[in-house]
Amino acid sequence: MTTILFLLFILLLIHYSVFLIKIMTGLNKLKKNLNERLPDEFISVIIPFRNESENILSSLKSIEDLYYPQEKFEVIYVDDNSTDDSFPLLIANRKKTNIRILKLPDEIFSKGNKKRAVQYGIENSKGDIIVQTDADCVHASKWLQCITKNFDADTAFVSGPVDFHKDSSLFSKMQKIEFEGLILAGAGLIVYGEPIICNGANAAYRKKVFEEVSGFDGNNDLSSGDDVFLLQKISQRRKYKIKFSCDSEAVVLTNSCKNLKEFIRQRRRWAGKVIYFADKFLVTHLIFILIFYTGLIIQPVLALSGVVMLWWSFITSVFIKILVEFQIIRKGEKLFYDNNNIIIFILTEILHIPYIMVSTLSGLSGNFSWKGRKIKR
Repeated sequence: MTTILFLLFILLLIHYSVFLIKIMTGLNKLKKNLNERLPDEFISVIIPFRNESENILSSLKSIEDLYYPQEKFEVIYVDDNSTDDSFPLLIANRKKTNIRILKLPDEIFSKGNKKRAVQYGIENSKGDIIVQTDADCVHASKWLQCITKNFDADTAFVSGPVDFHKDSSLFSKMQKIEFEGLILAGAGLIVYGEPIICNGANAAYRKKVFEEVSGFDGNNDLSSGDDVFLLQKISQRRKYKIKFSCDSEAVVLTNSCKNLKEFIRQRRRWAGKVIYFADKFLVTHLIFILIFYTGLIIQPVLALSGVVMLWWSFITSVFIKILVEFQIIRKGEKLFYDNNNIIIFILTEILHIPYIMVSTLSGLSGNFSWKGRKIKR
């Protein structure tokens, strides 16, 4: 029995190592796009928002400061039934004529509100290329051109990097490392040719392709996943290029969670959508990764109870995990992120193991709270 468990944990390690190698291989191929030519198509930037009075004016300022020909793009803010003063703040402070502010009609309030807000913005847009971001984000002046210059005739979707604002607190620094790891995993897998995840705070896609795959149909009632479900639907067509924008000026900055409770709520929402992925082979693959993390908790427990052999599989698994994930983070720092403290990285890696277990398993319950709403998945 001990030998069987040992072999099982080694096989799980091999499976996870292959996953990390794919990410690293993709990141090693990722290069900055030196093309400076803007696309001929008109661009529509869609920004859904709900109760963002603390952030909305920072968002508006960064959008109005974008270095992009005003006649070639529009910005559409869509109010998802805010109960604060976000909407009047936008109305009172808007200066540019290419910025429009819409309210989501009452008759389409239901689950999946953010997706409905995005879709409503798209339905009212003029652009051939849709660029999606969030209202709690700020952007560099060349952000829009960094994202859109990746489009050619065969490209349908471009994902971009997202990061947290710098913060001196240990909790924020740990969140930053964990979040950068997620973004880099998505980037590496996109370049490797197996797109799985992206972040809706920085994504762009062709409107005609959005319509071709029926947009958010099939998952419109799910309260998250406007980004990854669309990415995967487009990827399954296997007829378009999907790219990642590798440029420091393409990075969108947002806020880390203020406290542990908010952090867990956010990660639960993200984890809760996994079981709805259409690709069941992918779901199985992710389940094996979850079992690998479960094994990192079980192995030392069994080893302490006398199964000494499992110390070797545990130490080997943790060593390889930390080593390769450190290389992934370092690669991201060379590409577009700031340097992180190695001690904080190691602490984050240790806490990452139980965190993955808690967030994933609790995410399967399906009941969440977001922006003052009680929602299901």
